[in-house]
Amino acid sequence: MSTENDKSGIDVLAYNSAAWDQRGREGDMWTRAVSSDVIAAARRGEWSIVLTPTKPTPRSWFPELKGCRVLALAGGGGQQAPVLAAAGAVVTTLDASANQLEQDRRVAERDGLSIALEHGDFADLSRFADGSFDLIVNPASNLFAPDVRPIWRECFRVLVSGGRLMAGFLNPVTYAVNPARRSAEDLRLRYALPYADVTSRTSEQLERQMTKGRPLEWGHMLADQIGGQTDAGFRIIGFYEDTSPNDPLSAFIPNHLATLAEKP
Repeated sequence: MSTENDKSGIDVLAYNSAAWDQRGREGDMWTRAVSSDVIAAARRGEWSIVLTPTKPTPRSWFPELKGCRVLALAGGGGQQAPVLAAAGAVVTTLDASANQLEQDRRVAERDGLSIALEHGDFADLSRFADGSFDLIVNPASNLFAPDVRPIWRECFRVLVSGGRLMAGFLNPVTYAVNPARRSAEDLRLRYALPYADVTSRTSEQLERQMTKGRPLEWGHMLADQIGGQTDAGFRIIGFYEDTSPNDPLSAFIPNHLATLAEKP
């Protein structure tokens, strides 16, 4: 998200923060906190997290978590951060949604975990000094930001040399295809890329979306998603693809991607 208005004049950070608070009340999959059993297993060394809808992030991507300083970037919701804290990491969650942070707080309080909670914009990490973290975990979320490149630059700055960034994001093709798709018969090209709710949709469509309180989304090109990381100074050292269970497009193309990047 951005702390500034995009070209539409909408305060994206404020709007999407409120929209995600609403998603939490509706029980969106990214807002459902893990159970105490999951936390207990993580304390035994039996854990996994996801950056994308279904595929567990490879354990080989992670450094030793004992004492590892982790930033869960736009990572509230009571999912990744509590698991990593239970596995021994020193975890900070930064999220624009108060509800998502509250989910992390509830799990931490329930299971005796320590998680530092920061409310803010994931494109502005100025509250953190250079080299503050060893690992950044960024579940698929930058679709809610008008520009991803500032996010990558800030991630590079706050990581130590040798630090790692794990990021999930959407394949931009997802946005070119009819967003109202329910079956294979609905899969037809509709929007040119790069996609943005605020410019690609009609004013009537946008008004309906915002009336319903749905977050604003951007379909960023891979030149910004992957090229933006390398331009920021990262080396891409890992990659995988994933699908969404209820998206008919997933039968033809992976609609989620994940990268592992390292700061030299």
